[in-house]
Amino acid sequence: MASSLTKSSAPVNGPDKTFFGHPRGLATLFMTEMWERFSYYGMRALLPLYLVAEEGLALGATTAVAIYSVYVATVYLLAMPGGWFGDRVWGARKTTAVAAGIIMTGHLLLALPLNAIFYVGLLFVAVGSGLLKANISTMVGHLYDGPDDPRRDGGFTLFYMGINMGAFAAPLIIGTIGQTVSWHLGFGLAAVGMGLGLLQFLLGTRHLAPESSIVPKPLSPLERAATLRKAMVWLLVAVVFYGIVTLTGSFTLKWATVPLLVLGLVVPVSVLVRIKRDKELTATEQSKVSGYVWFFVAAAIFWMIYDQGGSTLSLFADEHVDNQVFGWEFPVSWFQSVNPVLIMALAPVFATIWLSLARKDKEPSTIAKFAGGLALVGISFFVFMLPLVASGDGKVSPWWLVLIYFCQTVGELMLSPVGLSVTTKMAPAKYASQMMGVWFLAVTAGDAVTGLVAEAGVNLDRTGFVALEAALAVLAGFAVYMYRGKVKQLMGDVR
Repeated sequence: MASSLTKSSAPVNGPDKTFFGHPRGLATLFMTEMWERFSYYGMRALLPLYLVAEEGLALGATTAVAIYSVYVATVYLLAMPGGWFGDRVWGARKTTAVAAGIIMTGHLLLALPLNAIFYVGLLFVAVGSGLLKANISTMVGHLYDGPDDPRRDGGFTLFYMGINMGAFAAPLIIGTIGQTVSWHLGFGLAAVGMGLGLLQFLLGTRHLAPESSIVPKPLSPLERAATLRKAMVWLLVAVVFYGIVTLTGSFTLKWATVPLLVLGLVVPVSVLVRIKRDKELTATEQSKVSGYVWFFVAAAIFWMIYDQGGSTLSLFADEHVDNQVFGWEFPVSWFQSVNPVLIMALAPVFATIWLSLARKDKEPSTIAKFAGGLALVGISFFVFMLPLVASGDGKVSPWWLVLIYFCQTVGELMLSPVGLSVTTKMAPAKYASQMMGVWFLAVTAGDAVTGLVAEAGVNLDRTGFVALEAALAVLAGFAVYMYRGKVKQLMGDVR
């Protein structure tokens, strides 16, 4: 993962060129990320609905959930190598520009009414998103004078608002066009959004820090040759293996999805094991890594349930939710705008609450916040059981979904920002950059579990399995809180 979130850099703009009091380059990155999230969340809102639609790919619900999970897991899986690519090969600025081009190409492929290249388009979007995700955040860090710059936290808050603005608008615009006019035109609008983001990024690069175009730790000629050789070997193995599977007539979609989902579990575990076994780490660092495992597992369980808001809940809404308000019908994809609008509304409230409690020395600990986040995401699925039971062959009120998303959003605000913070605090100095990638891998692990369960043919919108997931999250939250003393001991001086 790129390390520049903690690097020092002098501000690149004078007082006459600011963006709400921040360096002018923040506007460029804000708009780039907003348009990238617009394209990403718009396509994601359409994806599960298109996969099951008769005029789409007409797949079963379990297969659709598996594909959706593979896609999301792959995006976050590639965030770590994406950061590595920016650090070692092209630098953050060039990597971001190339990534945006790859994403736009992927959306254009999805816009073509050719089922044969649909999955190629998804792969392009996933690869591009993974490359961009780490590096654009890196460049935000470059704009400030080190971690102690008083504007730094506010800058990342503004950047985060850009993410949610794009995520909020996308289902309303892309979802409406995709569901009411043409699925492929909707995917095409996502390409337009990314194209606008790329254009303004290229026009605004002069406002970015010079450091963003520097490769922090470039590969030596020997390292470059070795890396290329290993990549070619693995590519050759994959081509030969899948060539044999295809020629023998044995290929099905599972030959692609299952290996990717297994990889989504193996990679996070192997990275944590590799860090834990490093003999160069001090006893204190080893202890913190052991403590971090608790947060990683908790986050994986959280995202396993949370990310089903775009798959299991979306497909349930398509079949069983009365998407009308006062007689006016709206596209099902609009439900995907509920979370970002709640984030924008509630994030300042939570920031104020934590600050107020901190002044009174009553702010909940990191462990308590994690436990609360897990409990709330579990409660959201206990709530989900009520419309599941009530729906039968009929329709239920859309307010059930709003309530579910509300519980999940409050849980997210308790767990996600805190998880990012505790990751930076508990990371061994040697792995300061990579540990942020490990945090993203918790999303990969959670979605990989969901995908593997779906691949096994389990209907994820059945009351028994929903209850099982809900109970798992609540019990995990309870376990984290009950063992808070042990975890605090492992965390050392981190609170």
